[in-house]
Amino acid sequence: MQARMNNIAMIAPEAMHALQALGASAEKSGVPELTVGLVHLRASQINGCSVCVDMHPRLMRKAGESDKRIMAVSAWRDAPYFTDAERAALALTEAVTRLADRADPVPDEIWDEAAKHYDEQALAALIIQISLINTWNRFNVATRQVAGQWDWS
Repeated sequence: MQARMNNIAMIAPEAMHALQALGASAEKSGVPELTVGLVHLRASQINGCSVCVDMHPRLMRKAGESDKRIMAVSAWRDAPYFTDAERAALALTEAVTRLADRADPVPDEIWDEAAKHYDEQALAALIIQISLINTWNRFNVATRQVAGQWDWS
């Protein structure tokens, strides 16, 4: 495989800094780091972003996430490894990532379940994180960035 162009983050470093600042603004929200990792991995799986599907499990392992949970993210509904709060975050991730797939993209039941587990600040942070990873996925998928080009270990 070969990328269509250099990584957008390298071509437009100002954009990369802005996206990193946006991510940093959401890090102090009370959403656990491991939950954010699950969110990033699930959105990346849906979007087919090989760079992020390669990178996020490595970062998650460094943060203490177990292999069994990482491997079960794509089947989170049927795996016993996730808390109710994590399930709510994953459902919200899928809904926000797949906005065009249904008439009511983020149904009340998904929102209400997330709101049971996360306060308004944490919900805002989750939406930021979901939107941010979708942006990175779109950069990587559109330009066909190749997984494994960087050492994330």
